[in-house]
Amino acid sequence: MTDLFALPDWPTLLSFLGAGILLNLTPGADVMFAMASGARGGPRAGVAAAAGITAGATAHICATAFGLAAALAASPGAFEAIRWLGAAYLLYLAVQTWRAPPAAPETGGSARLGPAFRRGFLTNLLNPKVALFVLAFLPQFADPSRGPVWSQILTLGALFLVTGFVITAGYGAMAGALSAPLRRHGRAMNRIAALVFGALAVRLAWG
Repeated sequence: MTDLFALPDWPTLLSFLGAGILLNLTPGADVMFAMASGARGGPRAGVAAAAGITAGATAHICATAFGLAAALAASPGAFEAIRWLGAAYLLYLAVQTWRAPPAAPETGGSARLGPAFRRGFLTNLLNPKVALFVLAFLPQFADPSRGPVWSQILTLGALFLVTGFVITAGYGAMAGALSAPLRRHGRAMNRIAALVFGALAVRLAWG
């Protein structure tokens, strides 16, 4: 009888965790977004952005487990539409951030964390390359003989999300803490964050 919540054997599981941690430690689009959010809004904004990114990745993992990502990969038109929508959203964030007045990050309580979470969520959700990465990465560590593949993908995905959140949140918080001495140059920090968002838009559209 197969186990609905079976994990891979220990060597496979350790390989998966090691690969996932190394991938998360390598600064990519999600890390750059969290760092830009932290630099603009403070450490808590960086963590909130990482939480939003994790929520978006959760949707991609569920889509992979239930076959939606495979359908997306097989539909070039849908892939292109989502890719350009994601690039447009990042460009919108770049323009809004460029025009925004200097922020006073740590004085607004949790009021500033909602937008950071929402932006992180939408940025990740509207990046079809994340869906394709999850589709290519997680099934490699699933073993049909140990139980339903979809449940293994969900379990492995949960582990990947935990390590990814901790690492991405750490990058975001670190960027927020290091930017504290520069807060008096709030407009310059906004401009830097805007340039990062714009670069991510270009990378998503043409990368």
